[in-house]
Amino acid sequence: MKCILVDDEPLAREAIRLLLEDASGLEQVGEFNSALAASRYMMQHPVDLVFLDIQMPGITGLEFARTIPKETLVIFTTAYSEYALDSYEVDAIDYLIKPVDPERFDKAVQKALVYHNLLTEQEKEDIEAPEADYFFVKSERRFFKVIFSDILFIEGLKDYVILQLKDQKIITKMNLKNIHELLPRRQFMRVNKSYIVNTDQIDSFDNNDIFIGNHEIGIGNSYRDAFFEEFVTKKRG
Repeated sequence: MKCILVDDEPLAREAIRLLLEDASGLEQVGEFNSALAASRYMMQHPVDLVFLDIQMPGITGLEFARTIPKETLVIFTTAYSEYALDSYEVDAIDYLIKPVDPERFDKAVQKALVYHNLLTEQEKEDIEAPEADYFFVKSERRFFKVIFSDILFIEGLKDYVILQLKDQKIITKMNLKNIHELLPRRQFMRVNKSYIVNTDQIDSFDNNDIFIGNHEIGIGNSYRDAFFEEFVTKKRG
């Protein structure tokens, strides 16, 4: 399993790094002092497991965990035990209190390895057309073929999402996080709690809003840095 460390404290990263040296089945491929830096890396490289601090400046560990794909596992490492309940809300597989006990660390790693094997086997069964540029969406008792490039943006509304296409709207029962995981990350970006945009369809933007045709979509405060770093900088480069 490929893993990374995300913690703004150098000593905390060093402590986990030393524990990883004795852990079998894991390969450390990076360490980062912020969620934004880790996000940039994960956009380009596969990561199976993230050791993630919660209290960090800028984007917190909890906020970052909500954006991590479901196939990437998360183990929180923090000095604050009161965040334990929050960790379950973002489906973290374990929660380690600093300073991390080696035996407790090994237990968390073994749990991660078991989960990873289960996910890998499930993925083999679920993937039918990994190179496809479309998916099927159920709406009003029918399945609609939706080509990714035809999507302008997707709006989340409780347990439903609205796919705004070039010539129609499709409403389906699914939450925004789950549908995001089905979309190519190079093309689709979440820009606030309720919207995912097709970056190829963006006509213009400013510091606060994105414009796609006649639609104006706000950029959320916790998503702004990622948008300008991942989309704007990449497009200019």
